[in-house]
Amino acid sequence: MIISEKKVNELSSLLSGDSSILISEAIKLLRDAEPFKGAIGLLANYYDKTNDDLIRKAIEGFMNDIKDQSVINEVITEIKKPFRPATISMLVSSCWQSGLDYSEYSSDLTDVFLQSDYVTALECLTVIEESVPELSHAKRDELIKYIEEFPVQTADEKRGLTSELIAILKLE
Repeated sequence: MIISEKKVNELSSLLSGDSSILISEAIKLLRDAEPFKGAIGLLANYYDKTNDDLIRKAIEGFMNDIKDQSVINEVITEIKKPFRPATISMLVSSCWQSGLDYSEYSSDLTDVFLQSDYVTALECLTVIEESVPELSHAKRDELIKYIEEFPVQTADEKRGLTSELIAILKLE
């Protein structure tokens, strides 16, 4: 990933425009460009603020197609921000759809799993499940302990999902 203030400023300027078609086409072009620090943050912020379906779909497509392992830290940073649930869900969904290795961030994803709505938790479960083969037994045990100690409401709709996550983490 490169650091380019010029590219960040260009993308920021573009996103402040009012042409949905121009913005969505520019986002599609980012897929073929070298990733640059700040792009994920700008796109996540824009996604969270806009209700424009064309632009939201373009951002989702871009995020799902990320194939550069160097952007993972930036994706996780954005997931931890206080965005709308739909934005967090889109970001987590992009983790498993991109096929990148997020095992290093299994604790962060477990935290999001526990604190988020059902849909986002389901997305987190998928990412964590894909990471399990890369996790040490000690790390799995740490995650299980954290999940079991997390306060859960009796009527929590995620109770079954939480049990499934624990079972996945216990698999040998």
